[in-house]
Amino acid sequence: MVGLGKQALEDHLPGLLAADDAELVAVCDENAGVVREQESELAVNGYIDVEAMLTGEQLDFVVVCVPHSAGRAVIEVAASRGVHILKEKPFATSLAEAKELAALCERSSVELMVTLQRRFNPIYTSFTQLADQIGTPIVVDAAYTLHVDDPSDGWRGKNAVAGGGCIIDMGYHLVDLLLWYFGLPDRILADTSASARPDRSYDAEDTALIHFSYDSGLYGSLLLSRFIGPKSEKIRLVGSRGIVRLERGRIQRMTNDGEMIESLAREQAWPSAATSQINHFCHVIRGDRLNLSSPRDNIAHLAFIAACYESARAGRHVNPKELM
Repeated sequence: MVGLGKQALEDHLPGLLAADDAELVAVCDENAGVVREQESELAVNGYIDVEAMLTGEQLDFVVVCVPHSAGRAVIEVAASRGVHILKEKPFATSLAEAKELAALCERSSVELMVTLQRRFNPIYTSFTQLADQIGTPIVVDAAYTLHVDDPSDGWRGKNAVAGGGCIIDMGYHLVDLLLWYFGLPDRILADTSASARPDRSYDAEDTALIHFSYDSGLYGSLLLSRFIGPKSEKIRLVGSRGIVRLERGRIQRMTNDGEMIESLAREQAWPSAATSQINHFCHVIRGDRLNLSSPRDNIAHLAFIAACYESARAGRHVNPKELM
């Protein structure tokens, strides 16, 4: 495990410890105090330098949970040693970097999979099955919001470190769902704001409203925010013969006037999804499962994100396919 921040401690470490196919043997973080604490608690070797860890251990893969701007260096050193990589989203901080890292992984013959736990959660994997029962899709209404009191706090408030704000960070999961379910849009129009706390100084957007459309006629909007509470996540697809509504722990199919037809709920799905993701990656490394979120797959994600930032800057529609 490279990086021992909140995401690693609350998500990936529990998932790894519960996995059948993987064993945790070492942890690494630049904070020596955090390393000592986890080294003792987990009874594994601890390092403050990733190259030292790769030299001192015989590793099959690393789980990378570092600030976005630090991800490239870890990927490069792991790939140079032939060590596979499970990378916390985002894959890269820009479209250009994504293309370069994809080429690097191919040259090095290493597997890299981006952590997108929703792909291992039956609530989310059920979406297409229900969507096939509501006729012609017409409009998508999606949102992912939560409240951070001070968006300037920490590295996530700095574009230079994070590569952007809510779009490339928390928004990466919703971008993934949109691409998974509907493909890359043909047009994107975005507005962003970094002004929720005018008494603070930060340049990574805290809120974004993104409109997107397809040549097929499907269109929709995506609201992302690190300031609008309470925490909420949803995708609603309206079709000619019904509605599918997806929330964090529930998916529903309804008539167009809102009458419930069927519903599926799941409790405590997140640790299970993280564990399933790690087990799946072990199969990917062995060569008997497909990589569900490979570097080449994630180039489309970065094209969507780049189109959002270009649209917000230029004040016009952008076709993300033209950026690839």
